[in-house]
Amino acid sequence: MRSFLPLALVTVAACSSSPQPAPTASPAPTGSPAATAAPTTSPAPSPAALASEKLAADTPKTTAAGNTFIAPSGWTMTVRGQATILEAPEAGNHIVLVDVKAKDADAALALAWAAYGQEPKWPLKTTLDAPDKDGWTRIRFYDYQTSPNEKRDVGVNVRFANDMWTVIIYDMAQAVGEKRASQTGLIYGRLLPKGRERESFAGKTANPLDQARIAELGKFVEAAQQKLGVPGVSIGLVQGGKVVFAGGFGVRELGKKTPVDADTKYIIASNTKALTTLMLAKLVDEKKLGWETTATSLLPSFKLGDADTTSRVLVKHLICACTGLPRQDLEWLFQWRGVTPEGAMTTLGTMQPTSKFGELFQYSNPLAAAAGFIGGHVVFPKLDLGRAYDEAMRTLVFEPLGMKSATFDFKRGQTGNYAVAHAPDVDGKPAKAVGVVNEAVIPVRPAGGAWSTVNDVLRYVQMELAEGKLPDGKQYISKEPLLARRAPQVALNRDASYGMGLMVDKKWGVTVVHHGGDMIGFHSDMMWLPEHGVGAVVLTNGDPGWLIRTIFQRKLLEVLFNGRPEADAEITTMGKMFFDQLAADRKLLTIPADAAESAKLAAHYTNAALGDVKVSRAGGATTFDFGEWKGEVASRKNPDGSISFLTITPGMTGLEFVVGSGEKKRTLTIRDAQHEYVFDEK
Repeated sequence: MRSFLPLALVTVAACSSSPQPAPTASPAPTGSPAATAAPTTSPAPSPAALASEKLAADTPKTTAAGNTFIAPSGWTMTVRGQATILEAPEAGNHIVLVDVKAKDADAALALAWAAYGQEPKWPLKTTLDAPDKDGWTRIRFYDYQTSPNEKRDVGVNVRFANDMWTVIIYDMAQAVGEKRASQTGLIYGRLLPKGRERESFAGKTANPLDQARIAELGKFVEAAQQKLGVPGVSIGLVQGGKVVFAGGFGVRELGKKTPVDADTKYIIASNTKALTTLMLAKLVDEKKLGWETTATSLLPSFKLGDADTTSRVLVKHLICACTGLPRQDLEWLFQWRGVTPEGAMTTLGTMQPTSKFGELFQYSNPLAAAAGFIGGHVVFPKLDLGRAYDEAMRTLVFEPLGMKSATFDFKRGQTGNYAVAHAPDVDGKPAKAVGVVNEAVIPVRPAGGAWSTVNDVLRYVQMELAEGKLPDGKQYISKEPLLARRAPQVALNRDASYGMGLMVDKKWGVTVVHHGGDMIGFHSDMMWLPEHGVGAVVLTNGDPGWLIRTIFQRKLLEVLFNGRPEADAEITTMGKMFFDQLAADRKLLTIPADAAESAKLAAHYTNAALGDVKVSRAGGATTFDFGEWKGEVASRKNPDGSISFLTITPGMTGLEFVVGSGEKKRTLTIRDAQHEYVFDEK
């Protein structure tokens, strides 16, 4: 994720299978019917190309030095000397692979820019070192400070192998970077040194999770929790049909001693999606609908902003991330009080696809929510959409599986044994997060609104591993509709695919079915190895808990298959990178916000899609009030001279509003990659 991109903007997302290119190159959610498309052009390299090829399919290629990678379908590859330039279908957006001989990483960086034919015009914000991986050593990231009005991310990754440096330059418009995140992940994920093969556990038998191996996993989690400042982590492990561990590390809330355990309730965020598709699978099993049934035949009011796409959406497409609808999370994150599921569905009807049907992985939470609401409507057509969904989940999923604590009721979720959301403050210190914003998921709850526990989610994982059977041997659901949810609907990268609310990853030679979830201060993952009868659940109550949930999968595989010890170093280094970036961004901020710049702001702004922003000042601080929540903002002068105001409330740190002026009124602009929203002075 971008260093100051708030986690709220990747809420209930879980695309952890696609490797992130560089600190600045992560995808962000996209806009709304009131938004305008972001431009995607930049100057192309000037020297004449020696060889150029447009790829008709994902194609194995090599760099000038023989390092292997996959060039994505639809991209154009140009070879010029030591530089291999990959251009996205949207002209002017490049990933460049350059092999050079140099004395060190900095020298390699300079040579690579020259080979690309560009001069980096942006200030260098951070330089971050990363652990050795996949045969690469001396890995270093360079993060450039672009101006928000450029709508562009630029970052460089330098790495060493076979006595040569390989430099990867990421130079792309934010809109293109988000839209084609799975394709950029394809390039980075399969980039290996010449002669190197990725470690594989294919054909190996999983070790028993005995006391020593469980202790090793526990040590990893506890160390990660402490290094990252995450107050609490609960985990559970299943092997051979039995729970072999369920417990917790740390506390429910900072400043209090009550520990987390396997019965502590957390928001499980996008792990809700798999439970939603399980409800749909039950309806398929009962022949109340089919995966190939059109959505409009079940709910005639179902609608997307594109009529052609609407007509072709089948039940399986509602939650496949394959319809071309990108993220539009800002709309439900900014305005949720008084919004009903019916209202959320109306907003969905204004959302436009930005890629062709089935072409690219693009993750839409509102569309995933529609899947649950349509399923609930089939079961309980006389109830409103929200109550119908809740009742369908209770009767078809939670009660049959014995998930006694699972609920969509936030009041019930936050009673008794429950975890509180946390996030670093603007100075990197652990703090309580602005948890009220998590209520924004309630109108779209099938996409990520469930509260649950490790013990509850373990029951679900056990059922998946048993291919539909419950612990008592009863067949809860037929195997065919259950497993259909794992069938690939769209590629995440060369090694992984997205099905229906589930990812299937074969990166290390074994099949891992999983999904993750992220809400403000809550990060979770569930995973299972169907061929080995092993499963795990990880729930956390603090940022950057997404590092724990994603890297835990690697640690589990290391323990199961005696893999190379990479996870411990990775969690340490990735944590350092996160906090180093946070510190680098903090240095650019003025807190309290610059008084002279704050005085130029209007008192009240409005946007048709996102609502109102009211500006107030007290005690030197400037506050933005969004209605549902409010918080102090910092100011920042950008390299191009523009002024930004950024929220600094823990959990919502980094919402960026760029100051502008229209012909008659002052404006604030916020962007989320593929679209932008302009707030006009009211």
